[in-house]
Amino acid sequence: MSDKPGARAAALAARRAMPQGDRDRADRALIEAARDLVRDAGSVAAYIPMPGEPGGPDLVDALAAVVGSLLLPVLRLDLDLDWARYDATAGLSPPERPGVRLREPVGPRLGVDAIALCYAVLVPALAVDRHGMRLGRGGGSFDRALARVAPETPVVALLYEGELSEAPLPAEPHDRPVTAVLTPSGVRPVPWSS
Repeated sequence: MSDKPGARAAALAARRAMPQGDRDRADRALIEAARDLVRDAGSVAAYIPMPGEPGGPDLVDALAAVVGSLLLPVLRLDLDLDWARYDATAGLSPPERPGVRLREPVGPRLGVDAIALCYAVLVPALAVDRHGMRLGRGGGSFDRALARVAPETPVVALLYEGELSEAPLPAEPHDRPVTAVLTPSGVRPVPWSS
């Protein structure tokens, strides 16, 4: 049994302790780097940052301005992810189900396989280790979705500085690795060496 709950609690506590000014500067740097990474891509899948998550509240609009089509997740009842194109004029709506904190894109659902057609996938994470194992929030939704992504598609986790783990993170068989990490200081492919 892995200690994912303990690792999650420690990562979330460190994020909460980050001063707001530092977070704002880090989010601006992450947005610029993410825009450069996916600029002019036809279709990109990303996420809608929750309060305190890397990229902050301006990430979605910044990405939508530089890609042909931005797909955002819609949480299904089975905790898998459906996808919808983001339309900046329509914005985001509260989730359709009570108890879910995530905002969702307005518009037709494209199905769970829509992520497989994307040029790149940007994912949330609490930490990533040197082999690309990603520690998420615990629902497994992004791991399910990443199972549909082609091996050659870049899967990039956005993190704040200090969230790269030199030690292996707790992992389970269903966990899917990322191919790179984006921090305010730049892109780091995985695996990396010390």
